[in-house]
Amino acid sequence: AILREIARNGQVFYLYNSVESIERKVSELEELIPEANIGYAHGQMSEVQLENVLYDFIDGQYDVLVTTTIIETGVDIPNANTIFVENSDYMGLSTLYQLRGRVGRSNRVAYAYFMYQAEKVLSEVSEKRLQALKDFTELGSGFKIAMRDLSIRGAGNLLGSQQHGFIDSVGFEMYSQLLEEAVARKQGKQKAEAKTEVEISLSIDAYLPKTYIADERQKIEIYKRIRQFEKDDEYMELQSELIDRFGDFPSEVGNLLLIGKIKYDGEKALVEKIQKNSIRGVDELKVTLSPKANEVYKAEQYFEALSLTKLRAKIEDTDGKMAITLLLNREIKVEEWLKELSNLIEGLRRVKAGEKLNG
Repeated sequence: AILREIARNGQVFYLYNSVESIERKVSELEELIPEANIGYAHGQMSEVQLENVLYDFIDGQYDVLVTTTIIETGVDIPNANTIFVENSDYMGLSTLYQLRGRVGRSNRVAYAYFMYQAEKVLSEVSEKRLQALKDFTELGSGFKIAMRDLSIRGAGNLLGSQQHGFIDSVGFEMYSQLLEEAVARKQGKQKAEAKTEVEISLSIDAYLPKTYIADERQKIEIYKRIRQFEKDDEYMELQSELIDRFGDFPSEVGNLLLIGKIKYDGEKALVEKIQKNSIRGVDELKVTLSPKANEVYKAEQYFEALSLTKLRAKIEDTDGKMAITLLLNREIKVEEWLKELSNLIEGLRRVKAGEKLNG
């Protein structure tokens, strides 16, 4: 691989993360590849020595640079497009990802070799880390790598350094909520308003398609903002911003935005679950409130909230929980009944807050 790189006038990084024996490693490589000019660099060199070696490497005086992890970040040498990492199973996933990023910084095909001792049985964690590097090779994989690393090694205690638990056992959204609540408790803050965690199951397409937003980082930003709706203005602002930045959005995005608003309204309205069912060929939307709602709402307030929807409805008390069921006719479109559902949930939130509705 080194000879192939030299043949196309390229250069090679060889990562060997042991300062004590780095010179011996250079001698071994010189015996294996006498055709190559080999230099080395590590963090115990003086600033002047290190600078001179890097300048010589950039200038093409060395074909191979044997180095420690000091090149992990901040090194941009477009002519170096092959990297070897010895004993890669001892390194963390983020470090390996950064090292892989040292090559492929030009229009040439780049090669990264992550090596471990022959006949060695890898630990489960090491194997998962190396597999993750194989799985995520496309441009912009940093976020996916970070999430995989978090899943492999655990998310840690919410407010401590000890590694404990796995983020994917509760989901990123729930983890974020737990973290927010834990920070608030540490700061002596109490939630001023009783809220619930709404479970929504509607069996509709609600997401950001690649054809609308291709950049993964922008997608994450939008998903986060939708999850953090705190007032109606934010819903309207995000709608306008998406149209301004990306053009008219498809129905899947419209559904996602409206579900974000329903979730925001539902949490404040003490809604516990929203589910679309089909019973004897008739579709319906069942909105189940938490037991706390019985202490907050008066009976007439449910009917007041229902005045904001045109759909037929029924109200019942099941095992101490109030449930409002909206009945759907066969002709109604998804966008229509989703809007009617949103109107109902918004109505519940507003009457709980003491607002008067005009219907």
